[in-house]
Amino acid sequence: MNVIISRDELQKRLADIQSVVDKKTTMPILGHFLLSAGEKPFVSATDLETAIKEPVTLQEVKEGGELCIPARKLYEIVREVEGDIKIESEGVEWVKLKAGKSNFRLACMNPEDFPKWPGLSDKVDVEIEAGKLLNMIEKTLYSAGESDSRYTLNSLLFHIKPQEKTFTVIGTDGHRLSAINDTIEVETEQEIKVIVPRKSASELRKFLSSEEGGIRMEIATNHVAFNIGEIQFLVRLIEGTYPNYEQVIPVGNEKIIGILREEFIKSLRRVSVISRDHSNAVKIDVSTGALTFTASNPDIGEAKDEVRIDYEGEGVSLGFNARYLLDALNALTAEKVIFEVQEALSTTLLREKGNENYKCVIMPMRI
Repeated sequence: MNVIISRDELQKRLADIQSVVDKKTTMPILGHFLLSAGEKPFVSATDLETAIKEPVTLQEVKEGGELCIPARKLYEIVREVEGDIKIESEGVEWVKLKAGKSNFRLACMNPEDFPKWPGLSDKVDVEIEAGKLLNMIEKTLYSAGESDSRYTLNSLLFHIKPQEKTFTVIGTDGHRLSAINDTIEVETEQEIKVIVPRKSASELRKFLSSEEGGIRMEIATNHVAFNIGEIQFLVRLIEGTYPNYEQVIPVGNEKIIGILREEFIKSLRRVSVISRDHSNAVKIDVSTGALTFTASNPDIGEAKDEVRIDYEGEGVSLGFNARYLLDALNALTAEKVIFEVQEALSTTLLREKGNENYKCVIMPMRI
């Protein structure tokens, strides 16, 4: 390979793939990226769970080919040099870089050993607005597990019901759950459920946020590919059974409480200062016209606060992890939220007033 590329172009492409490159792997090649200078030049990186391929513009191609280059080290070099960069291979084991009067020589790996991009057979194509999918991921990602031994919880569920023309994204860690749905048109009659790893969904947000139009999802048996403009973002799906989220979402909670979201957040934050270093436990007493928040820590002291609510009925006392409530309230955006409760240890529901498409479920705790 013997090519010339602008510094800004290479820096942008390397910045895009840095989060996908596996930095702590026992497979050294996953710390590298593939540079292909063929008919359609591209860069590609993977950690075996997520892969990305995006086109790259070369200013001059004297000789094509492929190279497998250390991603982090090249990125550090590119950030420091000035001017266009000449990339010249010495077989497949070394690459020479020249920018201005700066010269580097980096050890490479054989591009033949780089993981191959899988073919997607028996796939279903789904069109969706980038902004819509981004919003759905951001509204649910906070409630997905992070290092749960039940590995399917460290993910988001994408659930498509063609008959009902609904697309639902769900996240849960077993203590809380969030679900958001929207309408969608798909050319299949088969119900689709795919489990997308949390890390992959989080990385996907970066590319969705820079795209204003529609994207295409290609859903296959083991993978889902997101075609975002000229970028291909591939995710290996998690195998397993996701919890039945529809059974978790409470229906028929009798105590319906209307409350200003900002007031709810401020009171919770004030009271949770006391419990923050202990268990995040906050007690909430529901009574006609008021929510009373209390927290206590035997090593620090006690806190109490109160907010006005729209509620007339029987009182009830509940305990919550304050962080779970705050995460859900911060994901909501409406000025007024609805807090649906039943008994002390019954599943509770938070939603925006007038919006049935987004629901946040939280399990109370014993206090």
